[in-house]
Amino acid sequence: MAVQPRGKVTIDAEECKGCGLCVASCPPQCLELAPELNANGIHPARCNAHICTGCGICFYCCPEPGAITVYRMKAKSPTAKEGEHAPTL
Repeated sequence: MAVQPRGKVTIDAEECKGCGLCVASCPPQCLELAPELNANGIHPARCNAHICTGCGICFYCCPEPGAITVYRMKAKSPTAKEGEHAPTL
């Protein structure tokens, strides 16, 4: 059975400083440093969203304000279609 994502992380590649704190602290290990460089010559973090739990630990450990945004998904309602989730902040 496939696991449904419970959250989504967006990372501003130009704000990320590539420190790797979010990568090291991610419980489901859905974050990694990208092989490509951003405009500052840094390998920014990126997310494999299909296994994100939306826990927010990456957001809290990130020293760069505005680099990471975490969205949690609402639980699927009984009337929702298969695979449909509504994002919340």
